[in-house]
Order: sequence, then structure tokens, then C-alpha cells
Amino acid sequence: MKKCVFAGTFDPPTNGHKTIVENCLEIFDEVVVALLVNRDKEPLFTLEERTRLLTKLFNRHKNVRVISFDGAVVDLLEKENTPFYVRGVRNTIDFEYENANWFANKKLKKDIITLYIPSPQEGLHISSSLVRNSYAFNKDFKELIPVEIYGDIQKLLKDKNV
Repeated sequence: MKKCVFAGTFDPPTNGHKTIVENCLEIFDEVVVALLVNRDKEPLFTLEERTRLLTKLFNRHKNVRVISFDGAVVDLLEKENTPFYVRGVRNTIDFEYENANWFANKKLKKDIITLYIPSPQEGLHISSSLVRNSYAFNKDFKELIPVEIYGDIQKLLKDKNV
């Protein structure tokens, strides 16, 4: 059975994240969507809120598992017993960032296999930051968010008084 890990902060999950997981389901038997605790970021949504959003988004897929992890990606891959690490890339900036991380991870885990999944052209502009900024400036963000969790995100943002 082939399993991959797709990790991120998902603050909030977007259509881009959903597309990557759907691509992974075409390749792998199991997809682990891992909410990584990133000490360099202060997420708007709590870990629990993001976990609920991702779980709701992927609950119809029996072979998608949502977890949280506080540690290095290489340790998560070891824990999940897989060398396959999936990253989404929208542009050359994402690629350069991810490639630098790959070189670092490869030194720590020799058998790591990182797969870059490019964003479709219509999703190149989608980011969690764009969703948060769109809401903050009272702009529509419906096309950026999966329909399954759009209402949940709207409510969370309203409750946070963003």
C-alpha cells in the first residue's frame, strides 16, 4: 500500500489544498493530511478549528486521514512509515522554497521522495493569505474555498471579528 503525507498549516484550507489531495488520491492508496505546528507562523484559526475544517472537507474519502503533528517532517514521515512527501507549488517562488527544504530534508532522511504537484492555472493565485485578506477587506472569497467548508469558514471569521 502506498501512502503519502501532505503537510501544511491550512489556515484556512483552500481549493488549492483540496486539489492537491484529490491528485494524491489518484496516485496513492492513503493520503495523510498533516497539520504541522509551524512555530514561525501565528495562524488565525486554532489547530482544532483547522482540524475540524479538514476533517469535514475530506470525510467522504475513507483513505484520507487528518492529523496534527508538532515536529520535523522527516519524523512525521518515519512515524507514518512512508518516504512520500507531497508539496503543492503555484510558481517559481514556491518551487525555490520547497526545493531548499527538500535539500535539507534529504540530509535528514535519505529515502525521502518529495513530489511537487503544480497548481492548475486557475488556482495559481489561491492562498490562505488571500482568503484572510479578502474577508478582512469585505471582498468575496467564495471561489477560493471548497464549497463543503465555505459556511464554516465564514462563521469562524465572523466569530473572530476579523
